[in-house]
Amino acid sequence: MSRDFVSDLARHYPTSSIREMFVLAGDFDKYPAAKKYETWANTCNGEPNFDTPRHIVEAGIASLNAGETKYHTEWGLDELRDAIADKCNREIAPGAYRREHIIATTGGVGAVMLAMMTLINPGDEVILPDPAYTCYEGQILSMGGVPVRVPMYEENDFIFSTEDLEAAITDKTKAILINFPSNPLGAVMREDRAREIAKIVKKHDLILISDEVYEKIVFDGYKHFSMASIDEIRDNVIIVNSFSKTYAMTGWRLGYVACTNDDINANLYKMQQSFVSCLPIFIMRAGVAALTGPQDCVEEMRQHYERRRNLLIEGVKEIPGMKPFVPVGSFCSFINIKELGVNSRDFAIALLKEAGVLTVAGSAFGSVGEGYLRMCFASSDENIVEACKRIKEYVSRL
Repeated sequence: MSRDFVSDLARHYPTSSIREMFVLAGDFDKYPAAKKYETWANTCNGEPNFDTPRHIVEAGIASLNAGETKYHTEWGLDELRDAIADKCNREIAPGAYRREHIIATTGGVGAVMLAMMTLINPGDEVILPDPAYTCYEGQILSMGGVPVRVPMYEENDFIFSTEDLEAAITDKTKAILINFPSNPLGAVMREDRAREIAKIVKKHDLILISDEVYEKIVFDGYKHFSMASIDEIRDNVIIVNSFSKTYAMTGWRLGYVACTNDDINANLYKMQQSFVSCLPIFIMRAGVAALTGPQDCVEEMRQHYERRRNLLIEGVKEIPGMKPFVPVGSFCSFINIKELGVNSRDFAIALLKEAGVLTVAGSAFGSVGEGYLRMCFASSDENIVEACKRIKEYVSRL
């Protein structure tokens, strides 16, 4: 027998059920029932169908044309860090952030990983929502940390109850990871609830990693509230953010960490050295243009998303046995399918094979997600309408 060279971490690393759906959809010809539709109706991935705004693209091109193709520092371009600090001061806490509090990262996923590498020792517990974005658990495990799932229920607007959160904290708890506006839930963290959680963070002296990548994708007049706005815990908050959603820059892989804790900041860059070394300058120049250029594109895209959300909600409401949680933020709707009496993964695969619709089972995001289906509305109006039509036709045949 040959030697097993694969690490235990890689062997048992949790795979993304979102990726599984794309793998299953890789061969359209395998599914005769779906072939009649000619193409997939894709509500699986939360990726804007808009092009990156032109002034952002032009800034990247200008950087390449200027020969900015060398290494840069681990922290990132000073102009970018200044622009991010200005944004944080303007939107979160006036005067609290400086260039030294910012590090540019490879998207939001890279920002979370960088935070984990800097914070987590083997055996440290990290509280994680259930349901939660698929990458988080594996990132905690990569550092030898212990993910501790805390349920978030629909009847509680998919927010932690303070009782459940307190009950999960032990002497090994080091951090809480939250994501609002939420993928996959579409839930938001309103200020009164945020302040309740802040009291727990302060009481137990924990780090709060706040993934805020959907901060600008909000609806119904809601304005995002960052936990770092709370003076008493700001030094305990690591903000994770990204340009991907706000500026339709998913493929640029540009994000950042913002943290006013000087000790943490003094160590983030060391992890960046071994993780990605540094970011490409042309990508960071594009980020500067995104933050300092016209912002009307952000509002224009947000309005499209709000209309698409309404299209999806109205379409799903017409399907017997499916009840959508109305999202106030993100591109995602978590849809209750418990009345159908089906396993969520089986149902998602059936929709793929029989109706030509890509969705994600709620169970992909945690055990509490069983009985739900995630559908994204970042794509076109036509795609959303077609997806709802196909699902309705399929459910009517059950």
